[in-house]
Amino acid sequence: MALFKKRQVGKPGEWYYCLVHQKVEEGPECPAKDRFGPYASREEASHAMETARERNLEWQNDPKWNERAGEEEGDGTGTATP
Repeated sequence: MALFKKRQVGKPGEWYYCLVHQKVEEGPECPAKDRFGPYASREEASHAMETARERNLEWQNDPKWNERAGEEEGDGTGTATP
């Protein structure tokens, strides 16, 4: 058992959005697997979920990344249906 808990170190002014607690944090309070960031401002971090949603839509609609561009949509699993 460790005597000291290893504290995650962040730079002053770095903001994160915690996915577990659904809140903005200054500096990394939660594990990296549970957060988005770093962001330059509190405001930017507060819109993390919206930003992720917009980026996901852009990716889904980008023909360079969509192997099935121009094909009929199937069941959404990425495999063709007979």
